Amino acid sequence: THTIPSCNFIYFCLLTFFLLPFYLIVYFSSEDMKPKIDLQAGDNSSAVRKPGVHKVLSLDATHAPRDPNAVGQFGQPVILPGSKNAEVMKRWNEGHFNVYLSDQIPVDRGVPDTRPETCAQNLVHNNLPTTTVIFCFVDEVWSTLLRSVHSVLNRSPPHLLKEIILVDDASTKDYLKKQLDEYMSQFPKVRIIRLKERQGLIRARLAGAAVAKGEVLTFLDSHIECNVGWLEPLLERVYLDRKKVPCPVIEVISDKDMSYMLVDNFQRGIFKWPLVFGWSPVPEDGNRTLCPVMAGGLFSIDKKYFFELGAYDPGLDVWGGENMEISFKIWMCGGEIEIIPCSRVGHIFRGQNPYKFPKDRQKTVERNLARVAEVWLDEYKDLFYGHGYQHLLDKKVIDIGNLTEQIELRKKLKCKSFKWYLDNVFPDMDTPAVKAEGLQFNYTWLKSIRHQDLCVAAQSTGSGFTLVPCDNTKRELRWSYKTSNSALVSSLCRLPP
Repeated sequence: THTIPSCNFIYFCLLTFFLLPFYLIVYFSSEDMKPKIDLQAGDNSSAVRKPGVHKVLSLDATHAPRDPNAVGQFGQPVILPGSKNAEVMKRWNEGHFNVYLSDQIPVDRGVPDTRPETCAQNLVHNNLPTTTVIFCFVDEVWSTLLRSVHSVLNRSPPHLLKEIILVDDASTKDYLKKQLDEYMSQFPKVRIIRLKERQGLIRARLAGAAVAKGEVLTFLDSHIECNVGWLEPLLERVYLDRKKVPCPVIEVISDKDMSYMLVDNFQRGIFKWPLVFGWSPVPEDGNRTLCPVMAGGLFSIDKKYFFELGAYDPGLDVWGGENMEISFKIWMCGGEIEIIPCSRVGHIFRGQNPYKFPKDRQKTVERNLARVAEVWLDEYKDLFYGHGYQHLLDKKVIDIGNLTEQIELRKKLKCKSFKWYLDNVFPDMDTPAVKAEGLQFNYTWLKSIRHQDLCVAAQSTGSGFTLVPCDNTKRELRWSYKTSNSALVSSLCRLPP
């Protein structure tokens, strides 16, 4: 005969199921129970630490049980009825993704564990450094900002999460003022820094880093969702080598149905001339996790090392080129950038930025890239200028500012040459040491193919191409890079100088 479990036994099992995550939080939050760091040297690159290890904590603790039937729960795609299309399009420009749907989804929803199976069994050290997570935002959508913060709070071991800093880069939305202050006041580890005037991503990050209390800085975009077990693998890399700069695998949150999608083909960040960021499959004979250029939005770095490197070049303005600058600086000055397969963070990739630049967007990015080229590219800066940026050599056209401090910093850090970077970090990069000649086109960061004020467009009839006045708002002028052997490239090469 089968015995039916008693009500008390069932109640005990349910109580254990719901309270176990909170017990773990209390356990690791207690000062007395925290693993103690035993340093015999001031620099953790040579420190002797206690060898205790544990399996990665796959925490996902919420204040109340999740509703499994909630819209978009567990990262599932949501198909809205056709009657909602008008509302979706009406609100699309608020964030350049499905804001209407995002607002229907719980701010603490679950997401599927997309890590490789072995990740949950990996061991990390007990005495990992603490981190400050820094979100910089301007006019971010309410629901995605909250979902970003909740994902960090719910899925990070509390003893490692020193604080979350929200840097408000002079937002104009009313809900990001008093309403945000009141909402975040319920979380003691969250604090908000408000910049009095628009500074841009680069200086906003510097403002957050300047007041951070954690041993490691972790920068995240404000429209992400961290997965379970995301933090400890990043901190483990910094623990083992303070000059390692780890980045999570960036997975995709659909801008249309808000589903959380697995990324199972590892790619590395690279650049193409003239310093345009892109993704590329890892070479078969290469290290699958080393990354020549970081995407820039999501990474961890030892705080002291960040400032030893000079942080970001303070002469860079608003946004653009900062990922190139810090990537070259890290690699050429003794560090490494690595993608960590067991750390996963979902990200909403938007077609364009929903906020306005305080200055001319294209000129700002061009100026930033010119600063990077002058400081870090050595003789290869001719390749940068030769890809349609010759006008930047005329100081009457644009002033890239004083570079003395950055050049002296590079000397002080005894950084290697850009040729060393190409030979050792990115050897498969095509870098002909010649200047471009003739009619020159520039593949811009806005994905247009530009010659001065003219951009390449497909002809309305046939398969030919034509030159039209550039207009950054026209999607038909954007081109995705696939191969240098395309019909477009052949056509451009045949144009007379």
